[in-house]
Amino acid sequence: MKTLLEKYDLSGRELRNHFVMAPMTRARRPDNVPNEETAVYYRQRASAGLIISEGLPVSPEAQGYIAVPGIWTDEQVAGWTIVTDAVHEAGGTMFAQLWHVGRISHTSLQPNGQSPVSSSAKPIANPKFQAFIYKEDGSEGRVDPSAPRSLETDEVARVTSDFRHAARNASSAGFDGVELHAANNYLFEQFLNPVMNDRTDRYGGSVENRARFALETIDAVVEELGADRVGIRLSPHNQDDTAQNGWIEETYNYLADELAKRRIAYIHLNDSRIGGNPSLDDAFLKSFGAHFPGTIILAGAMTFERGEQLVQSGLIDLPAFGQPFIANPDLVERYRDDVVVAKPDRDTFYGGGSKGYTDYPRAVHDDV
Repeated sequence: MKTLLEKYDLSGRELRNHFVMAPMTRARRPDNVPNEETAVYYRQRASAGLIISEGLPVSPEAQGYIAVPGIWTDEQVAGWTIVTDAVHEAGGTMFAQLWHVGRISHTSLQPNGQSPVSSSAKPIANPKFQAFIYKEDGSEGRVDPSAPRSLETDEVARVTSDFRHAARNASSAGFDGVELHAANNYLFEQFLNPVMNDRTDRYGGSVENRARFALETIDAVVEELGADRVGIRLSPHNQDDTAQNGWIEETYNYLADELAKRRIAYIHLNDSRIGGNPSLDDAFLKSFGAHFPGTIILAGAMTFERGEQLVQSGLIDLPAFGQPFIANPDLVERYRDDVVVAKPDRDTFYGGGSKGYTDYPRAVHDDV
């Protein structure tokens, strides 16, 4: 028996296997509302033990990319209900990833053309982090983010409230739980990183202060849904402005300790694969697991072989696969039956229609 095909208990919820479909932005909804085709896309992949949705902006301010369905309006809730119903009918489990990009945005995406918000007014320095917008000529494309403004101290609670409201909406839409996106240089990480965060209030300076926003938001969402329906995504070693990276171990160990006290469903780690090699190696995973004894998910250029090895060694509990699920809606079945895995068409990752979205063929058709 292949370990990844065995069932898994996620905080009292039985997953049909150890496969996690990682969150992936596909930018297919110009009106920001999921529809029947969104439902088809996720239903096709419902043999995964757990699907984590693409990042869902929690408010208009939270957006950094065009055509991404959100979770702040009744219309969006109705659209996501179609999706979760389809996944559940296929026997799947689905969490919503709740998202605020912070400074990785553009004034053209912001309400009234305002500046994006962040932990500070520092512009982003790394060219790999860009917003995805409609340009002046009407074409879609990536651009450098606009200069941000620093959130006022009393505004931070307002953003936490946006996440609480989004979590309530996600529950109403039928999601089995939610994941806070605190990775990949987005808003929570902009507070965690002391090189980005130059605040002198209760949200800046010490590790306790820099982690306060994330933990206050976790607490609000746990209060709304229960700890067993809440996860968080983190990405140590994947930030901008990391020249002074001695803070990483202290910060993420502190977060792990605090999240363990809250007994949340899981921590989802994203491996940035620096130079093609794991940035979260076995030594890191062993150390991190000592601070968080709950479920650990790992994503980042995941392979079947590495997933099996890490699960069998006890370093992680669930491997997450991203791009392989794009071209292989039946990825789990292909693994079970040793069928060749298809490669996705990168040109259709973002934007467009059904091509490269819902038209990838299955190699097998029976259920796991």
